[in-house]
Amino acid sequence: MSFANDWEQLKKDAGQSSTHMQLNQAPDGSFRPGRGGSSPSGDLQVSQKDLAAVGNEAYKIYHRLKKDGSHAHASTDAAKTSLSGDFELAAALGHVNARWESQLQTVLDACAHISNHLDFTRKAHAGDEEWIRVQLSKIAELDKGFDESTRPQPRSGRPSGGGA
Repeated sequence: MSFANDWEQLKKDAGQSSTHMQLNQAPDGSFRPGRGGSSPSGDLQVSQKDLAAVGNEAYKIYHRLKKDGSHAHASTDAAKTSLSGDFELAAALGHVNARWESQLQTVLDACAHISNHLDFTRKAHAGDEEWIRVQLSKIAELDKGFDESTRPQPRSGRPSGGGA
């Protein structure tokens, strides 16, 4: 069979099969975010330990790629230079090398962004937690002032107010 015949047969077979896609729902349709069986706060729970592990892995990947990602650069560049006069392959090697460097930089940037963002988030939340703790302790001190046991009690035997 030729490619054209194969292609026509594949299109015919694809038209006969029924393919369905469901987006944003469980197969039986029972999942309703924020309603029914789902908790109002959502199902995703992440601990600081989990975030720290993700940030740490992103940091490791960044440094490993930074070190090992350009090993082929020198040999590819040398091959491109040696083939430049005689073959079109030289231009293709240059293009592949440039594309690799571009993609490598994109991955490095993403890893750095993830690592830095998770570090920042962890520190920001720790600061928020400390601020909340301090505010609540201030409220607890204020509450002591309104507690019955700390109010001044009127002295017995003296009339309260008025003169003679």
